[in-house]
Amino acid sequence: MIPLELKDKIPPHNNDAEMATLGALLLDSESLSVVLRYLRADDFYKLAHQKIFTAIITLFEAGSGVDLLTLTEELRSEGVLESSGGSAYVSTLTSVVPTSANVEYYARIVQEGSIRRLLLKIAGEMVASAHDESLNGRAVIEEAEKKIFAVTDGQQKGQYRVARDIVPEAISAIEQLYHRKESYTGVPTGFTELDNMTSGFQNSEFIVIGARPSVGKTALALTMAANMSVKNKIPVGFFTLEMSEMALMNRLIASESRINSEKLRSGMLKPSDFHNLTEAAGRIYEAPLYIDDSPNMKLLDLRAQARRMLSKEGVKIIFVDYIGLIEPESKSNVPRHEQVAEISRSLKSLAREMEVPIVCLSQVGRQSEGKPPTLADLRESGSIEQDADVVMFLHRERETHDTEDRSRGPLNITTELIIAKQRNGPIGTVPIIFIPKYTRFENFSRDSG
Repeated sequence: MIPLELKDKIPPHNNDAEMATLGALLLDSESLSVVLRYLRADDFYKLAHQKIFTAIITLFEAGSGVDLLTLTEELRSEGVLESSGGSAYVSTLTSVVPTSANVEYYARIVQEGSIRRLLLKIAGEMVASAHDESLNGRAVIEEAEKKIFAVTDGQQKGQYRVARDIVPEAISAIEQLYHRKESYTGVPTGFTELDNMTSGFQNSEFIVIGARPSVGKTALALTMAANMSVKNKIPVGFFTLEMSEMALMNRLIASESRINSEKLRSGMLKPSDFHNLTEAAGRIYEAPLYIDDSPNMKLLDLRAQARRMLSKEGVKIIFVDYIGLIEPESKSNVPRHEQVAEISRSLKSLAREMEVPIVCLSQVGRQSEGKPPTLADLRESGSIEQDADVVMFLHRERETHDTEDRSRGPLNITTELIIAKQRNGPIGTVPIIFIPKYTRFENFSRDSG
């Protein structure tokens, strides 16, 4: 319900600032480049001012001079002179402002009123949606969040900057990296050759790791997450849609403690194992690792939970295992490839919105069996390939009797991590080692015996 004292209030605006902005443009049309950083025609509250501003832009784009005479003629030719206040009103605009020097200040005041009116409009739509029982409550929340974030994005109008203003910032950033003594600009994965090629996973990037089933997608993602959160104390969010949080934690404990995962699952442990188990559990206990194992998670729930992890826990990276298990918001009669395209686009926009990397696991098609996967093998939708900033594939030959040792169990397996796409870096293949008994990956340079 809208409070009674607000029902008859005039929407926020500043008429004097709107007139001063238009007057300054009539005094100096070159000020339009400054004003356009903040305003569009519909940011003016008064309809007459919207029409006058539109006419000024039309004259400017046509290369005509902008003054009282040309503006009046333009409004007349468009048939909106009278609805814009008439020639008498237009002529008063220059009298309210002595100079164009403060035009940016006036424009910001007009923008502030526009933002507040837009927020009031969104609030009204939220009230109406909340009363509409045909709408899902979670969908109403998601739509409200999108509209609020759109207000912020809409106010960030593009503008050019001169090189001399950017150079000091670039040098400062380089100096910070130098003093930090860190090699990577993004979140390091712990795999040296991969980090050398990517400089770590970069903010706002949508990263896809693809493989056939049982090749080790989850093991790789979990190893990366452990390298980040357990070793480097980087806050990590992990959505596991395929496994329970308990199964995931058992994998992580086996990996960190170097205890055979089969023994851990069966409870067939030796007394000496408990020392390693306790130490590993202690390290994981202190790690800023946040796990959500909600099954059949809908896209809007994942987005909302990711935002919550960012605001409350300050996560620096999000893992999603895996894209094929996310429930889209579109109706079930929509083709699957369109549903996956919707999910892919949404995760990409979420990475940009949150300004953190989002790493999503994906299956590849059966046609890649027995050969290194390619971008064309990404399953269910070509939009994943299009939306992703980085695409990597895991590939190794299927285990045979040669990879088994009766006395020691499965041997360590060399696996190819193929960087098939990287918008801002090289592509190529990185060798890594898979250790089946610990269900973990390590750098190729480590002892694989």
